[in-house]
Amino acid sequence: MTEATIFALASGRPPAAIAVIRLSGPAVRVTMTAMTGRLPPPRRMTAARIVDPATLGVIDQALAVWFAAPASATGEDTAEFHVHGSTAVVAAMLRCLAALPGLRLAEPGEFTRRAFDNAKLDLTQVEGLADLMAAGTETQRLQALTQASGGLRQRAETWRATIVAALANSVALLDFAEEQSDVVVASDVKTAATLRVMRVEVTTHLADSARGERVRDGLTVAVVGAPNVGKSSLFNILAGRDAAIVSSAAGTTRDPIEVALDLNGCAVTLIDTAGLRDDVADPVEREGMVRARARAAAAALVLHVATEPPAEPLGQVVINKIDLSGEPAGIHAGRLYVSAAGGSGIDALRNWLAEWATAALRPGDPALVTRERQRIALAGLVEALDDADREVDPVLHAEALQMAAQSLARLTGRVGIEDILDELYSAFCIGK
Repeated sequence: MTEATIFALASGRPPAAIAVIRLSGPAVRVTMTAMTGRLPPPRRMTAARIVDPATLGVIDQALAVWFAAPASATGEDTAEFHVHGSTAVVAAMLRCLAALPGLRLAEPGEFTRRAFDNAKLDLTQVEGLADLMAAGTETQRLQALTQASGGLRQRAETWRATIVAALANSVALLDFAEEQSDVVVASDVKTAATLRVMRVEVTTHLADSARGERVRDGLTVAVVGAPNVGKSSLFNILAGRDAAIVSSAAGTTRDPIEVALDLNGCAVTLIDTAGLRDDVADPVEREGMVRARARAAAAALVLHVATEPPAEPLGQVVINKIDLSGEPAGIHAGRLYVSAAGGSGIDALRNWLAEWATAALRPGDPALVTRERQRIALAGLVEALDDADREVDPVLHAEALQMAAQSLARLTGRVGIEDILDELYSAFCIGK
C-alpha cells in the first residue's frame, strides 16, 4: 500500500451536470465515513449528504461508492463522489479533501501508476489506456481498447507459460544428462516444436507492428506539385476549411501546413507543401521546397497535383482544373481528375482516399503490437528463441530461454521500465 491517499477530479472541467472525484489509498474508508457519516457496503452506489468534517457544513447532496482492496481499479481502497458539477461544488470538495490528514492531490497518471504497481495492469495495458484517451478516430479507439483490455497482455502470458515450461524441461535435461531418460528427451523434442510454433506467432504480430503504429499515429498524405496548380485549394476542400492561403502568386505556401482528417474511421494527416519549381532565387521559398520534398519522402501517400499529366509523377497523380481543360471528372488511366474550384470529382477523390486508408489500416482488425518499444521487446524475444533453437548445449539452451523470458518481462513492464513509466504517465491527465 502507498502511504498517501490521493484524490482528483476525474471528470471534465466544470461546469457540468455531474462531477466525479476519485480517491485511492489507505485513508479512503476514514474519509468516506467522515464526509458521509457512515461507511456503506462496498461496490454499492449510495445517496449521501456530503459534509466538510472540519465545519460540518453541507457541501452537496450526492452519490458515493467505495471499493475495498484488492478488488478495485488500483488494487487499493478506492472511492468516488458523484457530485453536482458546478465550479463551486467541485472547488469545495477539493478544498475539503486537501485539508484532511494523509490526503493529497494526485499527480498526472498516478491512479494508473498505482494500478500498475499493484499488478492490476501491465505496461501494454497502460499504453493502451494512454492511446484510448488520445484516440481521435474509430479505428484508433478499437485498437487502443483491445490493448487496454489486455489483448497483448493475454498473448504475452501464453507465451510466458510456454517459455516457463521449456525452461523446466531444460532443467530436467540438465538433471538427467547422464541417464538421458527417454521421457525427458521426447519431452524436449515436443517443447522445441512448441517454441517454433510460438516463434511463428510472434513474428506474425511483429510483421503487423508497422500497421499498429500507423493506426496510433495516423497516415500522412502530402499534397505536392508546381505553383498555381490548385494544391492549396484542393487541400482546403479536403480539410473542410480555409486552412491554407490561396493566391495566384507563386510561392504563397512556405512551411508545410497540416490538418487532421477522419476518413471512414481512419486517422489521416493531410499536409500542404510549398510549390515545386526550378530557378528559385528567394532563399525562404527554396527552403520551403526542401521541406516539401522531405515531407513527401516521409509520407505514406503523395498526391501529385497538376493541370496535365506530369512527366515524372511523385505519387498518385491528381489532375486539377478540369473545368478549364474539359476533362471528365473521376478516375481515368490511374489518375484522379477533379476541379477544386467547381467541386467536380472531389467526392471520387475522397472515396479513393478513404479506400486507400482502409486498405492500409484494416479497420476492425486491431493490431496487437502498436509501439516501437513493444516491437523491440518482441524482436529480442525472437532473437532469443532463435538462439535457443540453435543451441545443443543444455546450459546455453537454458540461458537463451532465460533471455527470452527477460524480453517478455520488458514487454509487460516487469523489468527495466522506470524511464518509460515516467514519460508515459506524464502524458496522462490528473485523475486517471
